[in-house]
Amino acid sequence: MFSGIIAAVGRITHLTPREVGYRLHVDGGGLKLDDVSLGDSIAHNGVCLTVVAREGNTFAVDVSPETLSCTVGLDAPGPVNLEKALRLNDVIGGHLVSGHVDGVGEVLRFDPVGDNRLLEIRAPKEIAKFIARKGSIVVDGTSLTTSKVNLEVDLIARYCERLLAAERE
Repeated sequence: MFSGIIAAVGRITHLTPREVGYRLHVDGGGLKLDDVSLGDSIAHNGVCLTVVAREGNTFAVDVSPETLSCTVGLDAPGPVNLEKALRLNDVIGGHLVSGHVDGVGEVLRFDPVGDNRLLEIRAPKEIAKFIARKGSIVVDGTSLTTSKVNLEVDLIARYCERLLAAERE
């Protein structure tokens, strides 16, 4: 689990093709990695990936074709939002985030509004039904509050929908 509070912006330095998917080689940027071990989870633009190698301030994770099919930003070198997994005694500054991305939205606008910014995103129909006014959503790993219909959806909303669908059957 994650909080959606980005700890650092790292950089995917290169990708190595694997039999299935890719191995991403990541420079952790300002992310403190001294307590990161093999098998730990780190969110990359909101996607939970498992550390398979680490040396100094760099580490590697594997990404599957399935993950690549429902995300953007993990298939080429470039900047990446990073957050280490929560520990049970950590403060949750955002909201509970699983790191299991639901789909890709389209940015329609990003405009200044006073000291803030208005980010308007078109969400796919199958995701939009889970987005509630003043609810939570994750965009590239960042926990945000929706003001209208602004892309991991709220964890509780997912389970409520599943339970209601089961009752209808």
